[in-house]
Amino acid sequence: MTLPQIQTFTVSRDDSIYEAWPDVCQTQAGDLLCLFSECTHHGNRDYTRIMLARSSNRGRTWSPKIPLTEPTRGDVNKVPYWNCGRLTQLANGHIVAVIDKCTNENEGRIEENYLFISNDHGHTWTGPISTPIVGIVPDQLIELKQGPHKGRWLITAHSTHNFEPGIISGQRLWYSDDEGKNWKGPITIAKSSEYFLCEASIVELPTGELICFMRENSGLGHNGFKSISRDSGDTWSEAIQFPLPGCHRPVSGILKDGQIMITHRYMQGGKGWTGWWMQNTLIGFTDVESCLAETRQEAHTRIVPLDYDRSTAADGGYTGWTQFDDGEVYVVNYVVDDAPKAQIRGYAFRPEDLIIDAAEQWS
Repeated sequence: MTLPQIQTFTVSRDDSIYEAWPDVCQTQAGDLLCLFSECTHHGNRDYTRIMLARSSNRGRTWSPKIPLTEPTRGDVNKVPYWNCGRLTQLANGHIVAVIDKCTNENEGRIEENYLFISNDHGHTWTGPISTPIVGIVPDQLIELKQGPHKGRWLITAHSTHNFEPGIISGQRLWYSDDEGKNWKGPITIAKSSEYFLCEASIVELPTGELICFMRENSGLGHNGFKSISRDSGDTWSEAIQFPLPGCHRPVSGILKDGQIMITHRYMQGGKGWTGWWMQNTLIGFTDVESCLAETRQEAHTRIVPLDYDRSTAADGGYTGWTQFDDGEVYVVNYVVDDAPKAQIRGYAFRPEDLIIDAAEQWS
């Protein structure tokens, strides 16, 4: 269920399998690519595979899904399984997918990350290419657009298994200055013994700073957090609360009008996991000044509903988005809603249609 200003489309619905954790990017050929996972269930990864769908009409209709990876089958304590993937279009037009692959072990999960690269608008791919990145739910590959390190690649992922005692979770960064041939890291973005910081999204501001937005995963409905880098990712500020309550899996970027948009799941906390995960996916709008604010109280957000999952087995809120040259935004998300298993949805809207300028009412 969405606002009337938001159009909704089916990206992929296969009632025989669980489809989840999508991302989307544009190609220089003018298509949209959607990357997503299919698996037995969110809580059962004895089968996994990463899939792709394509749209040539701005996400109104989509091709049948095709596989990017080989399938995995078997006990997750013995067999690696694909998890969450992200997409990036580089300045040279190539498309990069970053995908984590995990194996559960008694001593702690093995957390690997691989790249797949396409130089023909996502029709064929090279990969998997191994990286030194350790962690799960990677952010999309960020290619810096300005400054002395223009062209630098950055990837961040989080882990609960590779930090000193007392740390609940940590978000770390690796970067490459030679298009992935060599990597430096890990660099710690944030770690905490009080908050569960994870599932980050980095945005490069027009003024050159990097803002890393993070999920807080205690299940207590806390705000999201952010850290700030002023040196292209080499060092980061202490984590600062940001006014996105119950924020899970933020996905941030800059709109053409200069606003920063952050799509995210809302997880209110409370007794148990009633409703099986979460029902609401939201859009947060903010500005550069708020991104750079040193306290929560100095930051501004406007929060808009994107979708509500009606199912008593609701699950969703992992998103990806892109903006067309004419200003329209296209978001992908996964929900259960009216399907027997999770499905992938698309949403199209113009940010100006979601906000009415009431300045004249105050004059």
